[in-house]
Amino acid sequence: MTEPAVTELSNPARRLGLGLAAVARPAYITSGRATDLGRDRGVVALRSHTWAVLDGAYSAGVRYLDVARSYGRAEEFLAGWLAAHPEVDDVEIGSKWGYRYVGGWRLDAEVHEVKDHSLAAYREQIAQTRALLGYRLGVYHVHSATLDSGALDNPELHRAMAELRDSGVRVGISTSGPGQADAVRRALGISVDGAALFTSFQSTWNVLETSVAGALAEAAAAGARVIVKEAVANGRLAPGGQDSSSGSVRAFELAASLGVPVDQLAIAAALAQPWTWRVLSGAVNPLQVASNTAAASLRLPEETLAELATLAEPAAEYWAARSSRAWR
Repeated sequence: MTEPAVTELSNPARRLGLGLAAVARPAYITSGRATDLGRDRGVVALRSHTWAVLDGAYSAGVRYLDVARSYGRAEEFLAGWLAAHPEVDDVEIGSKWGYRYVGGWRLDAEVHEVKDHSLAAYREQIAQTRALLGYRLGVYHVHSATLDSGALDNPELHRAMAELRDSGVRVGISTSGPGQADAVRRALGISVDGAALFTSFQSTWNVLETSVAGALAEAAAAGARVIVKEAVANGRLAPGGQDSSSGSVRAFELAASLGVPVDQLAIAAALAQPWTWRVLSGAVNPLQVASNTAAASLRLPEETLAELATLAEPAAEYWAARSSRAWR
């Protein structure tokens, strides 16, 4: 067995961020939520869960925190945690606009979020984000921008977001779906007043879905930040989440051969990409935080990285399967 090596970074966990998509609302598409969150998904219970993962992540060294308007009460919970910890003055916060949470805090809601990339939606949501996060907001992403969502071909919207950029907040997009690479490349070509508008890209990349890699490399080469989300494939690459797909099965086998949990293997693989700035953990309890952040100290053997690079599924198949996952 080849032993994973420890990096020489003094605080490697700073290469991770913490995303609150799975913990700040009662339903989401990740696996294992009944075990990870329990039956009580009330506001008080999930606020407590959120604060616990924030405590664990900050203690481990994580300094980038990711929320969104549609993540239930994520911005509110984070604002409350920051208010309760006035000594925390060294975190960077990224949020996203473009979806509204409409699930009514119900597990059985027919619709949990609604997409709207209009200028009116931007103006409404940046005001809401500012009201909660104020000067703490460091990055604002268009949530799941696509070529047909309107956000990448609306000059009035670009002008409004450039005002935010010029105020000191970094502006970017997040991407999802089989057309991620197209969205990243379109966004890279947008400038306002002679300066690039979008300089942060938060995209889904994991060893089962690598189609956006080339575009993310181009973004990094252009000086943008690249943030990887869904590195554990919404639980398919996390303990207890193995499915019957050949890629998932082989990833679990490789993790076992190295003596590490599969989530650490998956996150370490994302960190190994030369264009990665941060990899988001979607942990919902302190034990998951500890395991995810431990991945930052792993350097995977070259032969392991080479085999992981063969596990990717066709993007259309990956996203079709993801779209079919129930909100739990």
